[in-house]
Amino acid sequence: MSKKECIAMLLAGGQGNRLGLLTKNLAKPAVPFGGKYRIIDFTLSNCTNSGIDTVGVLTQYRPLKLNSYIGNGQPWDLDRLDGGVYVLPPYMKGKVGEWYKGTANAISQNIEFIEQFNPKYILVLSGDHIYKMDYSKMIEYHREKHADATIAVIETKLEDANRFGIMNTDKDNRIYEFEEKPKNPKSNKASMGIYVFNWNTLKNYLIADDKNAKSEHDFGKNIIPQMLSNGMVIYAYKFKGYWKDVGTLQSLYQSNMDLLEFPPIFDLYDPTWKIYGRNQGLPPHYIAPSADVKRAIVSEGSSIYGTVRHSIISTGVFIDKSSIIKNSIIMPYARIGKNTLIEDSIIAEKVTIGNNCTIGRRPDGKARQIELTLIGENAKIPDSTVVEKGMEIDSVMLQDIYDLYQNDAKEAKAL
Repeated sequence: MSKKECIAMLLAGGQGNRLGLLTKNLAKPAVPFGGKYRIIDFTLSNCTNSGIDTVGVLTQYRPLKLNSYIGNGQPWDLDRLDGGVYVLPPYMKGKVGEWYKGTANAISQNIEFIEQFNPKYILVLSGDHIYKMDYSKMIEYHREKHADATIAVIETKLEDANRFGIMNTDKDNRIYEFEEKPKNPKSNKASMGIYVFNWNTLKNYLIADDKNAKSEHDFGKNIIPQMLSNGMVIYAYKFKGYWKDVGTLQSLYQSNMDLLEFPPIFDLYDPTWKIYGRNQGLPPHYIAPSADVKRAIVSEGSSIYGTVRHSIISTGVFIDKSSIIKNSIIMPYARIGKNTLIEDSIIAEKVTIGNNCTIGRRPDGKARQIELTLIGENAKIPDSTVVEKGMEIDSVMLQDIYDLYQNDAKEAKAL
């Protein structure tokens, strides 16, 4: 392998419990977003647009669909003989094997992979954030500051700072203290989970951390505090732009809804910074004469015969006549029957919803704080079903409900 000045290591193995049923059978970075993308597309596209041509993707939880989606990296111009994209799951080492035990340990277990490129710098990224960022500018900043490590930060509201890892800095943005979700934050510079390290320095810290039985093997909890205590030079790189951690249902929903603002809060249509994803090779979307669509994203392969308001309609979705979709995300290949109302909901991939259903309706149509309804992937909702707002239902739950109904019916008949 030829020497690379910088390679990226993309952490994509998280389970994403806070996304509920969406990640029951799917790694968080593979969750659909924005009609035609998956969450990981944004970080991979940032790498391509920033000139980072060697990316290791560290997978662990439910990796099948994510691995298949990444493939050889062709959509992001990462199908290269020299560099490219590499999927890196945990593996056996002789007779011993173990899962990734933390963000730092995930990198540590791949030291051999990194060493073959002999990089000067390593860029550590997360696969579950929505943003557009030129990493080359951050690397240049790191170089100019002669830093051992540089951490990307975004300024948040001080009242919200206790939800983040906070970087306390001097006037030159050199970090002197890291606080993990402090009760009384001293600053509003929140870590974005994006790091540039001098590789040889980081490697020594990773090896030492692996030997520490009390460590959680985490960058924020262990590596960064240890580097600071040893007087390492660490700078904060201020990022100004849209950034959203879509690790919860509410943040995932809101980030999708941000695409519908005018002008868009997050712009997918910027020709100077394209977001790439795997092309499904589907025909254009179809809007039937009976359809009424306003303020919506409608992706390729979809057929709309009903009404859509302020919603994301993903690839290959079918919406039948007289159905109404409001303030919702309909994920790929879902099918919605006739005369069905869906409001304030996330409908996962390949869900089938029958005729005359009501999903997540607002009481009396009144405005309120949105309480999301979630239908998990592959669920089949029978005709005339009512799913109350705030509920989460998947195919297993539906079968349990059906079995309970059948048992009740048998007991009633016996009486």
